Amino acid sequence: MKEIRQTYGEALLELGHENPDVVVLDDDLYQPNFLSGFKNSFPRRFFEIGIAEQNLVGVAAGLSDFGKIPFATAFGTFIAKRAAEPVSILVAYSGMNVKLVGHQAGLTAGTNGPTHMPIEDVAFMRATPEMVVVEAADHVEMRRMVYAIAEYSGPVYMRVGRDARPNVLDEDYEFELGKAVQLRYGGDATIIAAGAIVWIALEAAEALARDGIQVRVLNMSTIKPLDEEAIIHAARETGAIVTAENHNVINGLGSAVAEVLVENVPVPMRRVGIRDLFTESAPYDQLFQKYGLTSEAIQDAVHAVRKLVT
Repeated sequence: MKEIRQTYGEALLELGHENPDVVVLDDDLYQPNFLSGFKNSFPRRFFEIGIAEQNLVGVAAGLSDFGKIPFATAFGTFIAKRAAEPVSILVAYSGMNVKLVGHQAGLTAGTNGPTHMPIEDVAFMRATPEMVVVEAADHVEMRRMVYAIAEYSGPVYMRVGRDARPNVLDEDYEFELGKAVQLRYGGDATIIAAGAIVWIALEAAEALARDGIQVRVLNMSTIKPLDEEAIIHAARETGAIVTAENHNVINGLGSAVAEVLVENVPVPMRRVGIRDLFTESAPYDQLFQKYGLTSEAIQDAVHAVRKLVT
């Protein structure tokens, strides 16, 4: 399996050949972010800003104002925290057509260390007015997502992991902003997941099925705007919800889903994710185990939430 960030680079290169308005900005990390292909093919449309993410976002906003479609690519933790003010004022408040791409999502930053792990980036981005937030489940969706956000007019934040993951979607899949995708049908509970943990959620559902528990799995690849209709429908039909995310459980996907449930269908719910702490440095698969982003943790959450169903 290849890393999801490689597919991002390949899709961006393909898009560059098709759309001359697409430009790419980088913060001195074009090799690990798989941007060499775009850089070499379109040197006049590639801008190396250096390790200055505030400037990167500002230049991207300026290029957008002249009709370009900038993909401002950096590690997610630095876009969401170091460049928070330019993201909010120069991009979102100003309504610029900028695509912010945050690499090393969540624990996939692995051995780069805790300071490089964006485990609160979704919290900031989804609280930023007018900002769309997306994260692909697999390589198929990543390719479709790159094209979709380029076609969308407005600011977007896309999380990109460093992990290798299997495909869970068919090649004929078409990504649609704001729409969840049901990957597995079940009536006993629903697992709602995004990004690197979607395939783990499917593993958990398969394990639960062997015990006679049929669980629905939703890929919530658009975290904002959330597919509220899909959440409400699943809650009414299955009566219990578990969310799973490669992010802090505070103000991430789980919080977003909980907001929908409490206002519409208050059913039992559990959140699987990073539990409000700073993480350590290790290979990402070890970190997933240590911080409970596992099939077993999701299964335990399903068992727990089903006990609360009346």
